[in-house]
Amino acid sequence: MNVAVKEQQDWTVSERGTSATEEEVRVQVCGLLSTLYPRDNKVERRGEQRFPFPYLVHLTPVESDGTVNVGGTVVVAGKHISERGLGFYHQQPLPNRRMIVSFELGSDAWLGFLIDLSWCRFTKQGWYESGGRFLQVVNSPIEL
Repeated sequence: MNVAVKEQQDWTVSERGTSATEEEVRVQVCGLLSTLYPRDNKVERRGEQRFPFPYLVHLTPVESDGTVNVGGTVVVAGKHISERGLGFYHQQPLPNRRMIVSFELGSDAWLGFLIDLSWCRFTKQGWYESGGRFLQVVNSPIEL
């Protein structure tokens, strides 16, 4: 990922009145949010409601013969969750289509689902965004 960064000598920070600065920050954040969440009337094609899910989850590969590769577990950042599936971000390609997704419930308790990863796209920021459908409840291979 190559991001152009200005040389340090080009950077200047001036201190201005707090109220003017707070208003400018508010306006810019509102602009960012309207870009990320545009208000349009497009029809949602999914049948179930999705919820933001900004939590870390563990993905453990399931090989084609059904064995669980605990040593291949990776941690990914959740994006959305629904009653039927999960969308998430990750840094490296995932070689397995079937995985066990493990959610930490607290007090060393974990909830596991077998998930079928059905889509993946590469983002402009050099990460991957993937998702899939929950197939069944399974024992989580995560033990802390």
